[in-house]
Amino acid sequence: MSMKSGKLLNDEMREKLMQPDVITGSDILLRSLLLEGVDTVFGYPGGAVLFIYDAMHRNPDFNHLLTRHEQGAIHAADGYARSTGKVGVCIATSGPGATNLVTGIATAYMDSVPLVVITGNVALPFIGTDAFQEADITGITMPITKHSYLVRQVEDLPRIIREAFHIASTGRKGPVLIDIPKDVSSHEAAFKYPDKVSIRGYNPTVMPNKLQVDKLLKAIEEAERPLILAGGGVVYADAGNELMEFAEKAQIPVTTTLLGISGFPSGNPLWVGMPGMHGTYASNHALQNCDLLIAIGARFDDRVTMKLDGFAPKAKIAHIDVDPAEIGKNVITAIPCVGDVKNVLQLANQKTKPAKSAAWIQQIQAWKKEFPLRYKDSDAVLKPQFVIEMLSETTQGEAFVTTDVGQHQMWTAQFYKFKHPRTMITSGGLGTMGFGFPSAIGVQMAHPDKLVISINGDGGIQMCAQELAICAINNIPVKVVIINNQVLGMVRQWQEIIYDNRYSHIDLAGSPDFVKLAEAYGVKGLRATNKDEARQVWQEALNHPGPVVIDFVVARDENVFPMVTQGKTIGEMLLGEFE
Repeated sequence: MSMKSGKLLNDEMREKLMQPDVITGSDILLRSLLLEGVDTVFGYPGGAVLFIYDAMHRNPDFNHLLTRHEQGAIHAADGYARSTGKVGVCIATSGPGATNLVTGIATAYMDSVPLVVITGNVALPFIGTDAFQEADITGITMPITKHSYLVRQVEDLPRIIREAFHIASTGRKGPVLIDIPKDVSSHEAAFKYPDKVSIRGYNPTVMPNKLQVDKLLKAIEEAERPLILAGGGVVYADAGNELMEFAEKAQIPVTTTLLGISGFPSGNPLWVGMPGMHGTYASNHALQNCDLLIAIGARFDDRVTMKLDGFAPKAKIAHIDVDPAEIGKNVITAIPCVGDVKNVLQLANQKTKPAKSAAWIQQIQAWKKEFPLRYKDSDAVLKPQFVIEMLSETTQGEAFVTTDVGQHQMWTAQFYKFKHPRTMITSGGLGTMGFGFPSAIGVQMAHPDKLVISINGDGGIQMCAQELAICAINNIPVKVVIINNQVLGMVRQWQEIIYDNRYSHIDLAGSPDFVKLAEAYGVKGLRATNKDEARQVWQEALNHPGPVVIDFVVARDENVFPMVTQGKTIGEMLLGEFE
């Protein structure tokens, strides 16, 4: 079987779907999703959603991908959303089906990813009775959703679905949950899909205050050492072009957070690298010495700021963000600009003038040259940094890359040279192991003709490895890279540096032979233990039309540097062997 994607609606199909037929709640749900432009849904059936799955049986235009775990479904929907900007959709049954989505919902919430999460529940008369497979999923997920609905009347379903997509995809984006009791999914009502959405009390500020933008532009003209801190908000607002224009007009260097990495091209001479715990020397020292810091769609996460009272001590801080709650939350902000990042930058670009930054840019270039990202290469063992550099060079930075969480995630952020927005897909705020591989499936479903690489550790890959089955069955050609150091690498690194080499429960001995595991699922498996093998098997993987698992057996004791330990300022960096 080959990869299947849903049909795009033409006017005739849309008109047919909009007919005011009397249909079940399940058919209302499917029609509404199609009208919202949903072409792929990821899910896993169970008793409370059987009416919905029965409706799929009679709706051939509806494309559903059966994962092997609910967590795989929501991570796939997340990858789909991050790589497209569209709302990702997943479905699960009540009770354990719904609770298995919780980690994925929290992952999306922390990283502002638009999802509509549909769960089944027990029939309305049984809610609150501890019925079989009942869970209060709206209550459980209240802190990690942008909004949630418990549908009590089938007539409300079209409005609720329309609202859910609107809320998920506007303002600061995020996950919205719709909990549908089983009887509601079987009741009938006349279908009427709302033309527009009007939600009292929900009106995100997307256009900025022009006076605040003028203050920002005046501060730029007066600054001698300005710096832009660009976060995931730049990517999610599709504001990469506007950011580049802004940075080049104002002549301001740019440092990009983990989620902001693909929002500014790594080849641009104004790019300084990633800041924070594992940031570049140039980025961290630029933050500590700048006189104007312009945060754009970034939330001053603790992994970026480290010791907060020692962060950017010389800087006046401007903050552009669509979420007013983020401004002033962690750092004192002198110039707040609330609004959609794209709109703010478009307005600013009309009048932006260069800062007096020539000497400052020269200083940053000197830092970049004197303290580049580097590692001690070896012909005796395979270094993980070499593998990431090889992936970057052979793909010319053109691939979609998803990562799991750990050392390999940081090496990817450091050594893969991204060119285009939405091509770096990773769990930032929650740091979710198990995210990398299933999210790549969602990316590949959204971009069937693009190269998608999933970079994983040998720990994280085992959390969702069962999704290899759907890659094999549906010929989803993800290239699954495993950076295999036989250990929980980032935990080992902390135990070595911070806990005086007291290694506790990090040995992953007993992990499967990943080549055989891949082959057991019907996926091509390859392995490399040195540079020559690495080049050979990677080329073989690129030439293979289907999914491939490549087990790169790397040095066990390699650490990620630079590193800033907790309690230190970002200027106090460990450089490892290059101290």
